[in-house]
Amino acid sequence: MRRRAFIWLVGGAAVAWPLAARAQQPGMPVIGFLSARSPGESGSAVRAFRQGLGEAGYFEDKNATIEYRWAEGSYERLPELAAELVRRQVAVIAATGGDPSPLAAKAATATIPIVFTMGGDPVEAGLVTTLSRPGGNLTGTTLMGVELGPKRLELVRQLVPNAVTIAMLVNPNFPLAAAEVRDVQAGARSLGLETDVLNASTESDIDKAFANIAQRRPNALIVGTDPFFLAQRDQLARLAAHHAVPAMYHLREFVEAGGLVSYGPSIVAAYVKAGVYTGQILNGAKPADLPVWQPTSFLLSVNAKTAKALGLQIPAQILALADEVIE
Repeated sequence: MRRRAFIWLVGGAAVAWPLAARAQQPGMPVIGFLSARSPGESGSAVRAFRQGLGEAGYFEDKNATIEYRWAEGSYERLPELAAELVRRQVAVIAATGGDPSPLAAKAATATIPIVFTMGGDPVEAGLVTTLSRPGGNLTGTTLMGVELGPKRLELVRQLVPNAVTIAMLVNPNFPLAAAEVRDVQAGARSLGLETDVLNASTESDIDKAFANIAQRRPNALIVGTDPFFLAQRDQLARLAAHHAVPAMYHLREFVEAGGLVSYGPSIVAAYVKAGVYTGQILNGAKPADLPVWQPTSFLLSVNAKTAKALGLQIPAQILALADEVIE
């Protein structure tokens, strides 16, 4: 008996369904998309990645297949999700959504090419040898999120010139959390400010952190660059408004969700470049020869409506520097 199909009777008619009906077309490369984030809030990132793929000549479901794996903020799931993609024998792994994802992908394979998006220093993380000549099987993009912490603190000081205490919200499970806290605390000391570090790794933790903010009454809040917080940007913006605390973020997506102010690179540009690199690798390029992409400009975004609700007057110098003011 042949096992390549089975017969299903529908209304007396026999219908044959090949077992491999949903398999990709012969020769169509499979891309593994591994993300620490959640699918529901990552639409713009996925669209940007597909745009970059298209620039390199690849289009999902036309001449390439994408297998998605989402950790949804549970970083402990990433190693097994990466292992699944390795077992699937994908052609390339796009390890996205922040530093935990490429770290898991690197631990899973030393042979499958990996293109990452991350916020920290890939050299310091041990992912590449140098930015210009990555070596090995990894390359990608970095948002330089940690390095901008002191600059965000300076902007907060301009927004709230009489500030005494700055709260900082971090996820202790995020690999860069300790470095972020260290840099912001050093910058705060140089400005004569006190810092109050609050931890959150779940939605309920965020609620508890803001309950502490309500009690301690810091003058402002800096939200860490952990991708989990990006996924919870609506919750963060809502709670910051409810507790009337001026909050600084690292990406404009937070300001678009109602946050007060952000300073950082374009995450969309990073995902587009990751898509381009993925396509180039499918075309024969080696990750070792593709330099790690770094942003060359940073965006200052301000939500004027949120500032008005907080009773906060945005200083003229910040408005003059702002790349975007959301009314």
